[in-house]
Formats: sequence, C-alpha cells, structure tokens
Amino acid sequence: MTLYITHPACLEHRVPAGHPERPDRLRAVEAALATPPFAGLQRMTAQRASEETVARAHTAAYVADIAGQTPDAGLVQIDVDTTLSPGSYEAALRAAGGAVQAVDEVLQGRARNAFCGVRPPGHHAEREKAMGFCLFNNAAIAARHAREVHGLDRVCIFDWDVHHGNGTQDIFWNDASVLYCSTHEMPLYPGTGSRAERGEHDTIVNVPLAAGDDGAALREACDVVIFPRIAAFRPDLIILSAGFDAHWRDPLASLNFNEDDFAWATREIMAIAARLCEGRIVSILEGGYDLEGLACSAATHVAALMEA
Repeated sequence: MTLYITHPACLEHRVPAGHPERPDRLRAVEAALATPPFAGLQRMTAQRASEETVARAHTAAYVADIAGQTPDAGLVQIDVDTTLSPGSYEAALRAAGGAVQAVDEVLQGRARNAFCGVRPPGHHAEREKAMGFCLFNNAAIAARHAREVHGLDRVCIFDWDVHHGNGTQDIFWNDASVLYCSTHEMPLYPGTGSRAERGEHDTIVNVPLAAGDDGAALREACDVVIFPRIAAFRPDLIILSAGFDAHWRDPLASLNFNEDDFAWATREIMAIAARLCEGRIVSILEGGYDLEGLACSAATHVAALMEA
C-alpha cells in the first residue's frame, strides 16, 4: 500500500508575489491526487516534528534561529530566495514531521512506500544555513531518524531535482552510513555538485547533466553510475528527494525530462528497493515550478509507487 502524507499548514508558508515556490504548487499536486486513479491511496495528516528531531540534521542553534526569525506579520527575507512568513515555521515542522512519519509507517510495515506532499522543500538547507527556498532538510531529517530511532545501518538518498542538493551533501559529507546520489543540471544554482565532490567516505555520488539533456541522459546516469552504487551500498531504506523541475516545462532550468522519465526512474528504484530493502521507499517533494508539469509528474510518480 502507498501512503500519501501532507498537511494544510504547508499552504501557510507564504512567499512574495511572483515567487516560484508558492502554495499553488502543493494545491496542484493535491488536485492531481484527488482524481479517481488515486482513490486507493492511504492518506495521513503530517505530524509536527519536534525541534529535537529536526536537530538531528541541523544544529539546535539554527533551529532556534529559524523559530526566532519567524515574524508575527509580514515577511522576513533570510536570503535572496528564501522567506519567512507567520506560517513558515509550522509549515517547516509539518514538512519535516511528515517525512519522519513516512519513515515510521514504512519501516513498521504499515505502508509499502510513501510520498510526502509537503513544502517548503528541503534539499538546499545545510546544517546551519537556509537557502534556495528551503528551511529544514526534510530528507536528511528523515534519514537521521531512520538511523537513530529505527537503528538502520545504511540509508540511501537519491535526489533527481534539477538543482543540486547542496544541503543534503553538506549534512552527510562525513557520514559513511548515508549514500547521497544526485542528478542535476550543471552549471546551475547553487553551483555545487561536480563529480569531484565525493565526501570523506566516497558516499557522495554526483552525476551532473547539461542544459538540454533529456530522459536518455537520466537513464544513462542511473544505469551506468547511480544504480550500481546503490546496489553496492545495499541500503536498508531508500529516500527520494523528488523534485520535478527537470521537466521540460519548468521555468527555472533547462533539462527536458517528461512524466515518463520520472515514472521510469520510480519503477527502477522500486525494483532495486524490492531486491535490497523489502521495497521500502520514502519519497519527499522538492522542486517543480510549472504547475502543469509538476502535477502531471507527481501523479505519474505516485501512480508508479502504487504499482507495488
């Protein structure tokens, strides 16, 4: 059974007019998953992560700083791309909490896999720095929860967002228990993600793609580099940083993936997870800024997860 986790608070993270990471992103995903093909989805409301849970991937001082900067009214700009509104801190705790809850449900056997429709996204948030629309690193928090609460030996994070997950790389640079694999367009924000960036334990795997690359490049990157590394690592859980901004319609990048490419990647990861870790996958929404491209891609991704 596939589980879908979200929370209305994730709509209350407000951004300036014209900002691409807007509440309508989540509304578009919700509308797509409200159609008849998804009637079989198990649905849950995201729990609120504790600050101690968030601090498994960030410092306690950083968590307190985000709480302290959250305004009672209006907007606070914390970098050129990233904004706090009165609802942002609660939204970020629900986003992280939903990811942790998905780990709990999957590892305890109540769901085969899970997709978290949450915002703000997370993969640019470093251990002590918010950036790139991101406050707390939801995938990293979920991975640390799987390790420290459930006692897993090895967790893999596969990030196919069009932007490199510098935050996830930063958090796990010195951690041999987490394999971080990323495909992304390069050069592009945030400027990290070269093949030479491998981490202290060779557990960072970056496969940059070039502007204009399509699904064939994704397949080659996965088949030649990423999937063999995941198989050799033998994770106990696979977490997906599922950004859909590599879609050809997306305004923030120049890759040319389509919905079938995301479906292919999902099914291939499911096959790997079935062999290595009892099919256990937790997928967490990252980017995707064209509403039609995002909705169609997320729906295709979840439909593939439901095939399990």
